[in-house]
Amino acid sequence: MFPDLIKIGNFTIHTYGVMVALGMIVSFFVALYFGKKEHMKKEQVENLFFYTILGGIVGARVAYVIEHREEFHSFMDYIAFWKGGIDWFGAFIGGALVLIFLLYRYKLPILKVADVASISVVIGHAIGRIGCTCAGCCYGKPVPEDSIFRDLAITFPRHEDTAAPPGVPLYPTQPAEAIGNFLIFLFLFFLYRKKKFDGEIAGAYLILYGTERFLLEFWRGVTPPIPVINLTWNQIVSLGMVISGLGLIAYGFILKRKVKNEAL
Repeated sequence: MFPDLIKIGNFTIHTYGVMVALGMIVSFFVALYFGKKEHMKKEQVENLFFYTILGGIVGARVAYVIEHREEFHSFMDYIAFWKGGIDWFGAFIGGALVLIFLLYRYKLPILKVADVASISVVIGHAIGRIGCTCAGCCYGKPVPEDSIFRDLAITFPRHEDTAAPPGVPLYPTQPAEAIGNFLIFLFLFFLYRKKKFDGEIAGAYLILYGTERFLLEFWRGVTPPIPVINLTWNQIVSLGMVISGLGLIAYGFILKRKVKNEAL
């Protein structure tokens, strides 16, 4: 993999940081595009995006530090997220909390903003996972020699900034999630063109990504399963996303039918 994009002496530009930044930029312009479709002001989208990203970064780092305390030995270790080491669900929760606060403050329609946020988040997440592949974070479990996935395994080299165990064929969790997220983005993009009610895109995103992440957790080697239930806490959150998405879709159809009946 390619953890260092540019290295000149002691100066290094990490591929992970570049891909995360690129993901944010693409996500921002996607948010502007769909925000305009929802008749949101450009300034509102910019403010929502900026502060939600900040909340997401803090949440992502805090969650990762809590989960992997053994990796941190100095102050710089705690803040050097550009080297890898952020937790997606921490980012999701941190960003969501900030977004809810801002929606309350600006008095914006929650479901409309949720639709815009969902489709912009998933494309940025897809690009960011390419950075994970380069950095070796969020790596998979070792692939057994007799597994049908052996030919798809990723083997990371030994590198000071690579979290994955070197020289071990691992399940390709990062590129698999990147591809899955790109496909989800394409689905949501075309679904948006025929959107039937506010919240439909957000509901579809929660269902699709929740399902994807739940299944990928069986491959991931980062988060240990919870005793007794044998599921990771990420899978618990994923199930919550799927249930929330189904509830949101059901609510939208019920509300739409109610409005239609009242109009007759």
